[in-house]
Amino acid sequence: MKKNMGTTDKVVRIIIAIIIGVLYLNGTISDTLGIVLLILAGVFVLTSLVSFCPLYAPFKISTCKLKEKK
Repeated sequence: MKKNMGTTDKVVRIIIAIIIGVLYLNGTISDTLGIVLLILAGVFVLTSLVSFCPLYAPFKISTCKLKEKK
């Protein structure tokens, strides 16, 4: 897997996952919506840790900064 996520993208995903987790623990979101959002938060954390988003691949999107060749 080639990395296709930049630092900003990873940080935003982690922050969103934390917000979803806090909202779920406070009881603001619950039931089916809460479970779906927790799964989404888990996917966000996992993709942030591996720096690869499978949805970016088919569209050839990359938020990584390219290293300049000398």
